[in-house]
Amino acid sequence: MRLTPTERDRLLLRSAAELARARRARGLKLNVPEATALIADTVCEAARDGKRLAEAIEEARSVLGHDDVLPGVADVVTEVHVEAVFDDGSRLAVVSSPIRDAVSLGEHAPGAVVPGPGAPQPEPTVHLHVRNTATVPVSVTSHFHFFEANPRLAFDRAAAYGMRLCVPAGSSVRFDPGGEAEVGLVPIGGERIAIGFAGLVDGPLDAPGAKREALARAAACGYLGTGIADTTGGERA
Repeated sequence: MRLTPTERDRLLLRSAAELARARRARGLKLNVPEATALIADTVCEAARDGKRLAEAIEEARSVLGHDDVLPGVADVVTEVHVEAVFDDGSRLAVVSSPIRDAVSLGEHAPGAVVPGPGAPQPEPTVHLHVRNTATVPVSVTSHFHFFEANPRLAFDRAAAYGMRLCVPAGSSVRFDPGGEAEVGLVPIGGERIAIGFAGLVDGPLDAPGAKREALARAAACGYLGTGIADTTGGERA
């Protein structure tokens, strides 16, 4: 059975969550990896059941209480990020304060990081025109590698390589069937390594030849907007 990197990650997450459930059933308190896996898996399963993003997040917040985890775990696991497949596409779920009773300390907890009001957003470095040629809505989340977004979205893939949407973390942009929109993109930060997503890169974004190889893979898989021509002279899309 051939699995994409994203599918392998999902199975690994599921296995870790099942281990956490089994240990919890034996009366053991969960450690950081176990608690994180259980919360993330709850989001993914809620999405699979057809629930909306907000419902999945609330369900994940109800899974664990302070008494279910080892001392200090609630202070470490303050936010869980997981990409889940909802009815309208893959979306990033951000579960803040995921362990009950830790919430009671609120933003005044010792050592808490309190975001300042009106934190500035970066300015887009690339603007793209996007058209959804699919018959269903497509949503793309804030930190998804936009180059690897749904194959039926028509836009300049080369220009989107190494970029993400210029929107607040945890939010998304929805493209209705047949709809068109202008989006702003910013470079993916950090070490600029793309693992998972649609499996078109799975490595350092800036490695020699990585962009060329990713475009070739996208064209071979039928992604719109690659600009790579097939043997008939038209774009392979």
